[in-house]
Amino acid sequence: MIPLIAITAVLALWFGLLGVGKVLGTSAMAERAAHVGFRIGTYRVIGILEVAGVIGLFIGWAVTGIGVAAAAGFLLLLAGAALAHLRAGDRWPAIAPAIITAALVAAYLVILL
Repeated sequence: MIPLIAITAVLALWFGLLGVGKVLGTSAMAERAAHVGFRIGTYRVIGILEVAGVIGLFIGWAVTGIGVAAAAGFLLLLAGAALAHLRAGDRWPAIAPAIITAALVAAYLVILL
């Protein structure tokens, strides 16, 4: 149970901060949105999905299917993030967080299941 708590905490902190920043439309998130070719409104929707996913990770402790759905959603968001960075011409340092976070999400799934 300890590894699940630790991974959930890291993912919740990461996606929570990013999601809230996107929802609030902070200047840093507005710059990131523009860089990868998104409007701030689209970025806000992504932020809402991230915050909902964080809630889903915690519910997943009690209802496995919700946790699996949240993790699957995060994997889709992270794949989209990596593709958006590649399309914007970014290299490894900009894409690495999405790949590393995807590995953490996969670890969450392995422990949950």
